[in-house]
Amino acid sequence: MTNSLPDEELMLQVREGVGEVLAVLFDRYQVPLFNFYCRLTADRVASEDLVQDVFFRILKYRHSYRPGTPFRAWMYQIARNARQDYHRKHPEALPYEPEMSPAVHSEDSVEAEQQTALLQKALLMLPEEKREVLVLSRFQELKYEEIAGMLDCEVGTVKVRIHRALRELRGIFERLSNARPNPPDCLNGQKGSL
Repeated sequence: MTNSLPDEELMLQVREGVGEVLAVLFDRYQVPLFNFYCRLTADRVASEDLVQDVFFRILKYRHSYRPGTPFRAWMYQIARNARQDYHRKHPEALPYEPEMSPAVHSEDSVEAEQQTALLQKALLMLPEEKREVLVLSRFQELKYEEIAGMLDCEVGTVKVRIHRALRELRGIFERLSNARPNPPDCLNGQKGSL
């Protein structure tokens, strides 16, 4: 029954002390939060730790949740704060080690994996503030209004930041693609869909 309730209803129950309902929110947002952190930090171990910290903080600060506030925006604000605190305490960066991927059977799969790896590399080369706004909007699918509330700025400012970040990401991606010995055919003379 609780699995079908909206996030905000579940959070109100958590706020009122029904702690076991937090498990439903954890099931919904564990993977998106992990992906959020991995795309920002490229550190799987830290990302796992940060996801746990976010849900600990949600429980700890449950009384600060205001009815009517979109849960995702509130949760991602906690996630941003947790990441900043983590990096203050752990300034050293651990290398990103992707898991072993399954055997590849076609050239298209290899090409797609190379493009994905190149895009991740390009994303990590962006300045942190540009990377964050892109991850929030494109990968976490937050609305511009939610991002504006988190960043304490106007919606128009968010749109401009996203546009500039995409333009810079596209430039970095193209430079990395051109630096490869044999760029894939899809990038030769054609614009990508970044």
